Amino acid sequence: MEERVEIPEVPAAASNEDDNAGPSSDDPYEEDFAEYKDGDSSDEEELRNTVGNIPMDWYKNYPHLGYDLDGNKIMKPKQGDLLDEFIDRMEDPNYWRTIVDPMTGQRVILSKEDVKIIRRLERSKIPDPSHDEYKPWIEWFTSEVMKTPLRKFPEHKRSFLPSLAYKKKINHLVHGIKMGRIKTLEEEERERYEKKKAANKFYMLWDTDNTAEEMRRIRNHIPAPKRHLPSHVESYNPPPEYLLDEEEMKEWESLKDEPWRRKYPFLPEKHKSLREVGAYPKFVKERFTRCLDLYLCPRTTKVRQSIQPEDLLPKLPSPKDLQPFPTTVSLTYKGHTNMVRTISVDPLGQYLLSGSDDCTAKVWEVSTGRCVKTFEVGGVVRSVAWCPNSALSLVAVAADRKLLLINPSVGDFLVVGKTDTLLDEPPEQTAIVAERIKAAVQWEHPEKELWDKGIRIIINHFKEIKQITWHAKGDYFATVMPDGRNRSVLIHQLSNRRSQIPFSKSKGIIQCVLFHPIIPYFFVATQRNIRVYDLVKQELTKKLLANSQWISSMAIHPGGDNLIVGTYDKKTIWFDLDLSSKPYKTLRFHSGSVRSVAFHKRYPLMASGSDDKNVIVSHSMVYSDLLQNALIVPLKKLKGHEAFDDFGVFDTLFHPLQPWLFSSGADSTIKLYT
Repeated sequence: MEERVEIPEVPAAASNEDDNAGPSSDDPYEEDFAEYKDGDSSDEEELRNTVGNIPMDWYKNYPHLGYDLDGNKIMKPKQGDLLDEFIDRMEDPNYWRTIVDPMTGQRVILSKEDVKIIRRLERSKIPDPSHDEYKPWIEWFTSEVMKTPLRKFPEHKRSFLPSLAYKKKINHLVHGIKMGRIKTLEEEERERYEKKKAANKFYMLWDTDNTAEEMRRIRNHIPAPKRHLPSHVESYNPPPEYLLDEEEMKEWESLKDEPWRRKYPFLPEKHKSLREVGAYPKFVKERFTRCLDLYLCPRTTKVRQSIQPEDLLPKLPSPKDLQPFPTTVSLTYKGHTNMVRTISVDPLGQYLLSGSDDCTAKVWEVSTGRCVKTFEVGGVVRSVAWCPNSALSLVAVAADRKLLLINPSVGDFLVVGKTDTLLDEPPEQTAIVAERIKAAVQWEHPEKELWDKGIRIIINHFKEIKQITWHAKGDYFATVMPDGRNRSVLIHQLSNRRSQIPFSKSKGIIQCVLFHPIIPYFFVATQRNIRVYDLVKQELTKKLLANSQWISSMAIHPGGDNLIVGTYDKKTIWFDLDLSSKPYKTLRFHSGSVRSVAFHKRYPLMASGSDDKNVIVSHSMVYSDLLQNALIVPLKKLKGHEAFDDFGVFDTLFHPLQPWLFSSGADSTIKLYT
């Protein structure tokens, strides 16, 4: 703890003495310094604290102050109370020049030289009295300018020009002045004046209709816009390219009745000197119209808003915070010889089914990419669908006008045997089938040769099948025939082996259908609209307006409240079924026709495939809070397919358990993105 040292006042005789002279005999403190002469130091080694330059307050709660050179503790000296200090101050003659060393806690008596230095510092003098501050100046460097340069080549021109950094700084300041971020001294002075004027503005508290109207043109004056500076064509000696040639002169004369269509309001002329320029004939009229413009044309101030481009974009989270999602191509399934139009995965995610234009359907092992089965179906496969019921080993394949229910014979052999036993027994035919349904669809049991190939049921349709979709429980499935008109949609029941036609009238060319995953709703998409039907009440519940020219595909969220639709006019449309019948979001991510859209069953992921050979993966979080909108964030553009006959990606599908994505393309391959 630092202690304040008070130096007593020096008598007048001592203060007026010469500082450079030695001690005089009449110094009142001479006797006090008699026993403290230079060189009269103790033979003991000086006590030194080795803790370094640290605050000594750290040791206030300890009995020691630090450590000496030998590593021993330096104990704090005993300190008396205020009475002891008062007795020392009265009896000790050296108390006035005694200070406490904060590093060791020892009392140190200042020497005569130390007191003299303190006195000189108090009087703002140099501490060393022997220093001569008025001694002659030594000129270390010469003041003569050399007439010859040190280098034998002249200075470069760029050394006299401003640097590039200085130029950038000046440009930045000029741009700031133009944009209004930096104000000149005149503008600041004008603002100060306006604030002062506004602060001193008085008005009548009770104004009447008889008072004179305030003249805005005088009170709040807006200056007129400045005229443009004259160009080269207005010169008395313009360049030759500004003079009119013969064709331009003919055009000039032809527009005599419509002078406002002329290129210039005057005829450019060339003179040898300024003295030969004649008077402008329209000078008075031009001045008059200018005055009319200034007097009659109203002027208003335009407030410019400086909006940054970042402020217009929505605040979306970073894709790094939304993992996991597929990013790279891990496997490529090769084996088809033509375009792969459709794919489907089994409920456990172990096997993949694909259909192609080479009239085959193949079963692949997902983890290895090995082709396990190949089925010759005798027609172009436009749609395949794996039965969602894990208790059945069954797939549906649409080949031209035939729907084949095939047992792929993969996976658990008990499930495979149970499926064959279930499909081999014909059900009891109790209901009478109408002629309208018989003409549209016929169920057929395959022969032994087809049975051995895996085909268990054949359903013949009267038109070409475009799509197959299963109900979530795996007993009902629907087929779509766009050319069937009022019989375009058929709903089949596997357990009873019967079919039904749900619609009696045609509402347009039907593109695709979809079952609701939770409630008994049925989605039917035509070219421009989506109709939602209640299967229990058998009535139309909602009509969704897609605002597009041609719908290609659709997929429903596992929660059942959101629907995405892909269109051939390059759009992906998101519908919130609880919000409105109009699109909630219209996403334009692709530069080609969107042929497929898909939702993941477990992860908040959405995918869309297009003819531009790209697959876009997006984060699609649907919150349980009905007041919070769904969050859609584009994450990754996946590339891997090649174009063939202007076709790109035909189908996209998520793995049921993992955040993986399958895509089939026109290049006869299937890609797995992980």
